[in-house]
Amino acid sequence: MESVLSFSTADLALTRYAVSPMWEVVTSFRLLRGEVGPPLHRRWAAQVRPRLVSAGLDRGWLAELIPPNGYLADFLNPTPASPFPALSGELETIRATSADQVRIELDMLAADRDGDRQAGRGGGRSARSRLLYDAPEEALAKVAAEIETYWELALAPYWARIRHLLEADVFYRARQAAEHGSAHVLDELHDSVRWDDGTLRLVRRHCSITRGQAGGGLLLVPSGFVWPRVLTRSVAGEPPQLAYPARGVGNLWEPRTPTSAAAVAGVLGRSRTRILTELDTPSSTTELARRAGMSAAGVSQHLTALRDAGLVTAHRSGRSVLYARTSVADALLTPDAG
Repeated sequence: MESVLSFSTADLALTRYAVSPMWEVVTSFRLLRGEVGPPLHRRWAAQVRPRLVSAGLDRGWLAELIPPNGYLADFLNPTPASPFPALSGELETIRATSADQVRIELDMLAADRDGDRQAGRGGGRSARSRLLYDAPEEALAKVAAEIETYWELALAPYWARIRHLLEADVFYRARQAAEHGSAHVLDELHDSVRWDDGTLRLVRRHCSITRGQAGGGLLLVPSGFVWPRVLTRSVAGEPPQLAYPARGVGNLWEPRTPTSAAAVAGVLGRSRTRILTELDTPSSTTELARRAGMSAAGVSQHLTALRDAGLVTAHRSGRSVLYARTSVADALLTPDAG
């Protein structure tokens, strides 16, 4: 199956990029719903899945709106207002989704599920779906609250690393567009995307995007989790969106070997540098104490100092707190990644 998106000169001029936290929420959650995720994300998934199950997010609102395959609710991916929107701004837009749009998209989800049911895979409308249909404003507040919880458990501890990947892709594409033109960039986004004399062709059946329904231009969204496919969003009056795999995603979860640890230790001290080194994977105080061979109380004091200096962030995960390195700390330890 092939979807076709025609471009005028104005559409090409309106093509832009954005790093969207909500696209990462949607694509990462869908990946986790699969029985076997792509090998390149297994390291991350192995850490995150137990947290989601413990929090009940594997059977909540997101599970209702993001099925493992097929159509997913478009209102979860509002058009970003800027190239680098904050999650809070996107959630505000989600909460303000019109009742008509919510109901139309729920009907589309139900139609997909009815098809699954006829094929022997279950289907129908759940209690959550009925509440969202009957009282959208109330239910959307619950959806947004669950997204915030998911973000803290699954993405926030890793966001410095993910955002670096996505921003690097945007800057690379912008440079390519300046040197070779937007048509060249569109032609090399993905093996399922082809540029052909004013037309963008998407040759995968999971893509559904048309100019007749959507607004002008095109919004290109790099993603760390959409690989190996592309996903699209086409809503009346808004520019179509295309989420594609960011360059270098295969190295996203590769351990980073510190190259400047000795120099950093001369400034921060050996203990704090050791803690930063161990935080290549987000960890709790107890885990850090065990791996670094320090007391939990000592690690806690060092983490407080590192957090005050902007080198560490803290994220609640159930009864514990996960600590993660910031992009500043990454740049100190591995200058080539900064």
